Amino acid sequence: MAINVSDRAAQRIEEIRTAENRTGNCLLRIGVAGGGCSGLSYKLDFDEDGANKEKKDQVFESHGIQIVVDMRSFLYLAGTELDYTDGLQGKGFHFINPNASRTCSCGESFAV
Repeated sequence: MAINVSDRAAQRIEEIRTAENRTGNCLLRIGVAGGGCSGLSYKLDFDEDGANKEKKDQVFESHGIQIVVDMRSFLYLAGTELDYTDGLQGKGFHFINPNASRTCSCGESFAV
């Protein structure tokens, strides 16, 4: 099971890359860390030229975005889609994670 980004998320990621003058092979690193209201929090960052890429990292491509995930995080994120919304209910990236048994109301943390 891969990790995917929606069309809207891919467009927003490209806008951020351009605004931050990130060029070359800039990967999107998605991860999970302990913390947050529900126990686990999502992490998003750029990995310039795969400089932080480890041997066991999982690499995916979705809508032209290269995604890298460490193996521990991948166990929690397999099958997840990263989406972006800018509506009245909130603006930002949102994870649609089929592995989450519950999420907090802000959507930034989850439990399995």
